[in-house]
Amino acid sequence: VSDTAIWVAHYRAVETARADAMFRDPFARLLTGERGGEIARKFGRLGRYTEWIVLTRTVIIDDFITEAIRGGVDAVINLGAGLDTRPYRLDLPPSLQWLEADQPHVVEFMSESLKDHAPRCRLQRVAVDLSDPMARRKLLASAVPEARKILVLTEGVVPYLTEEQVAGLAADLASLPRFAFWLVEYFS
Repeated sequence: VSDTAIWVAHYRAVETARADAMFRDPFARLLTGERGGEIARKFGRLGRYTEWIVLTRTVIIDDFITEAIRGGVDAVINLGAGLDTRPYRLDLPPSLQWLEADQPHVVEFMSESLKDHAPRCRLQRVAVDLSDPMARRKLLASAVPEARKILVLTEGVVPYLTEEQVAGLAADLASLPRFAFWLVEYFS
C-alpha cells in the first residue's frame, strides 16, 4: 500500500482519537499501524497543512455522499479507493451498492485487514489499473449493473494520472448516463 494512502489514513486515525472529532474512523488505526505516524513525522510542519486538508476533504466528501444518497444515488464507485473506510463507518442504507476499485495489492490488503468487520452496505472490491483505458472502460461498463444513479468518487486519484488519462476518464464517465455525479478533488 502506498505511503500516501497510509499517511492520509493516519490523519483520520488522529482525528478519531480527539474528543471533539469532526468524524470517526475506527478502522484507520487498524489499517495504518505505526507506519502512519512514522510517515507523518517525516513531513514535519508540512504535515500540519496536509492534515488540515485531509480532515476538511473527508468531512466535505462524507457530507456530499450522504446528501447524494438522500437525493437518489443508489450506488457509489470509488476509483482508487486506497484505505477509504466509508462503507464501514458512514450511516449508509444496507441496499446501497458500493464498489471499490484499486490496484490488486490494495484490494487484497483491504479485504484481509477488514475481513472481520461488516460494511454497512453492499460492498464489492475490484482489482483494476485505472491508468489502463481498456480495463477502466470495462469496469465502468459492467460495474453495479442494476444501479440507475451512480456517484463516482476519485478522492486523491487525479494527481496520479496523466492529463490524457484524466480526459479519458472524464469521457468514459460522460458516455454513460447512469453516472450522475463525479466527485473529484485535486490541489496542486
